Amino acid sequence: MENAADTDPDPIKLKSIKNNRTFTVPQKHRFGNCRSVKEFEKLNRIGEGTYGIVYRARDTRSDDIVALKKVRMDKEKDGIPISSLREITLLLKLRHPNIVELKEVVVGSHLESLFLVMSYCEQDLASLLENMPTPFSEAQVKCIALQLLRGLDYLHLNFILHRDLKVSNLLMTDKGCVKIADFGLARCYGIPLQPMTPRVVTLWYRAPELLLGTKTQTTALDMWAVGCILAELLAHKPLLPGGSEIQQVDLIVQLLGTPNENIWPTEECTIKKGYIESSCFARYCLIYFEELLK
Repeated sequence: MENAADTDPDPIKLKSIKNNRTFTVPQKHRFGNCRSVKEFEKLNRIGEGTYGIVYRARDTRSDDIVALKKVRMDKEKDGIPISSLREITLLLKLRHPNIVELKEVVVGSHLESLFLVMSYCEQDLASLLENMPTPFSEAQVKCIALQLLRGLDYLHLNFILHRDLKVSNLLMTDKGCVKIADFGLARCYGIPLQPMTPRVVTLWYRAPELLLGTKTQTTALDMWAVGCILAELLAHKPLLPGGSEIQQVDLIVQLLGTPNENIWPTEECTIKKGYIESSCFARYCLIYFEELLK
């Protein structure tokens, strides 16, 4: 073992809690049941998000083309980020044609180097919309929406909220199969509903109750995002491209009118300085005038 440690250019050492002695982890036990990322050939970089960098890669064992997502841990001091743990935990148990498949987790030569091996999709809907000369036909939008709703129905039946649906998180294969991706903000929910962070979902796709600070989240917030996506696919442009939270509320009210107590009963809502209890329109006005007075 000592000879192997001497020739190893990057040994992993652990300290015993019993006698405080340091020992080198043998090469064969280094990765546990995980494969090494060295078994994958990186072909090109295809994207970068909040939670990691994504590469197109080739599995040298099977010769399959996969998406290799490197988990971002440059700001973490306590191990794997909670967002990545949630994504890994959820994707390992989710199996549906319209959900991106997590094939396995592989590791690099360092303990903090972690990669997710996912099924490869040739493009996402955001880049497709950006490069299309003409909008989708109604038949094409119907096909995309049907697949999106099937995948989302599967998530909701398994008590999972995606909480970040948008066109850039919808992948498409060269055969036209749509897959929901990026589960970094996804959460399991139950009954009774537990409070969750309201600042989720990209602004343009954020439901009005989230904009007004509710912490009780249901499947409705995913369905609102689906409606925004559907309109964007038909119009070939975002439905509600707000530049701030207050502008986003304003665009929603302009499009759908002022909500009333019949469709949205009064509830407690967190707004900056504390809790207030009033009608939806009064809550909206309070935020609006606070913004004007700044």
